[in-house]
Amino acid sequence: MDAPGNVGIALGLTLLAGLSTGIGSTIAYFIRRPKVVYLSFSLGLSAGVMVYVSFMELLPSASRRVGEPLSVLFFFIGIAFIGIVDLLVPEVENPHNFEGLEAPKDPDQTHALMRTSVMTALAIGIHNFPEGLATFASALNDVRLGLFIAIALAIHNIPEGIAVSMPILYATGNRNKAFVYSFLSGISEPVGALIGFLLLMPFLTPTLLAGILAFVAGIMIYVSLDELLPMAHSYGHGHLVISGVVLGMLVMAISLLML
Repeated sequence: MDAPGNVGIALGLTLLAGLSTGIGSTIAYFIRRPKVVYLSFSLGLSAGVMVYVSFMELLPSASRRVGEPLSVLFFFIGIAFIGIVDLLVPEVENPHNFEGLEAPKDPDQTHALMRTSVMTALAIGIHNFPEGLATFASALNDVRLGLFIAIALAIHNIPEGIAVSMPILYATGNRNKAFVYSFLSGISEPVGALIGFLLLMPFLTPTLLAGILAFVAGIMIYVSLDELLPMAHSYGHGHLVISGVVLGMLVMAISLLML
């Protein structure tokens, strides 16, 4: 199947990854705090998938098409891009874990928590935008890769949905409002894919697509090293995290060999 024929599938996979933020919101309806053991392992698994596919599939594929120097350039441009996005969002309002998500004690705390919650939703939305482009571009080139990346990002997005919805729930007591804010933060992922599609498709050539793959690899390596692994290790289950990383790589390796 050629790349243009994958557009519908690529957009669908990106939508699936983005909507997984809503899964985290739904989980927050029923539990007070997530079990960090499961989170640590699943985040490690997601990082393993993303690191392996970046270095063993996306970068080699780009190098074969446009040469190693150009693919390496696009790779570091991808890292720089998502790094700049990260720097533009204040760290205090761009949390990657569940620490401090407790019910407020007074009205002033409620107001501050609500403000931080809204900024958290905005911050996660900004981060999800390039991730949507990453899923879309990967699926456009190879549907099986797009599927694995969508699954990895979905695992990543579920705890983000909890991180957005829990403080809003504590601040307002309104579960529906908590769900809506979290859901909207995830929608930016398919929006990123759609905008990328509209901007890139008129100019999409094999060379540009190869460059996008290397660019996507840079984004995913940054997300893995700056968000997924630090968040997973913050819960104190280091060996479990590494087990998840290795298993994620192994699953990805076996699937690529078999397909």
